[in-house]
Amino acid sequence: MKKKEIRILLVDDEPDILEIVGYNLSQEGYQIFTAENGKEAIAKAKKEHPHLIIMDVMMPEMDGMEATEAIRKIPELSNIIITFLTARSEDYSQVAGFDAGADDYITKPIKPKLLVSKVKALLRRLKDDGKESETLNVGGIEINREEYKIIKDEKEIILPRKEFELFYLLASKPGKVFKREEILDKVWGNEVIVGGRTIDVHIRKLREKIGEELFKTIKGVGYKIEV
Repeated sequence: MKKKEIRILLVDDEPDILEIVGYNLSQEGYQIFTAENGKEAIAKAKKEHPHLIIMDVMMPEMDGMEATEAIRKIPELSNIIITFLTARSEDYSQVAGFDAGADDYITKPIKPKLLVSKVKALLRRLKDDGKESETLNVGGIEINREEYKIIKDEKEIILPRKEFELFYLLASKPGKVFKREEILDKVWGNEVIVGGRTIDVHIRKLREKIGEELFKTIKGVGYKIEV
């Protein structure tokens, strides 16, 4: 996918942030849209269908986490890549962000060049769209890599992209013991800096959504991720 075809939605209640971040990303050739709060972000996302949303957390009317949770519940928007860009760096804030459905969590202040690099890393998976058309059938569940769909008992399970990619990776090799470095590289990319807790949060959410018994079936009784 060409840069000029990629749509990025910036959401922040600070005009300076929208201007600076928007300028640097538009210089890279991306299409940039903006919103000043969570409610406006949802409306813009429905209208523009962005590939990536860069979301502030603390905003009036509706904060970023509420907006992210709402976006994840809209089927046609559930696979949008979402990263928080916020001054809140506490561990519990980051965990809450991933729980809300974020794919990454970037802390302000950040140098423009580094932000652009992180955005490129997040968008890197778009280049792979359509290259893989595999459909896995494991433990009575169908996993369609091309359409990002999971079907269980004739019902579709909707997962954010990061959770889907993590689940697809684990399901592609049932019983394998994955090292954390391998998961980070294949799911998050080695340019994106995330902690081990990020994997733990996503694993917990997968267990809740897929079901503990089925998850154990896919990974085997001895399932674990090496530290």
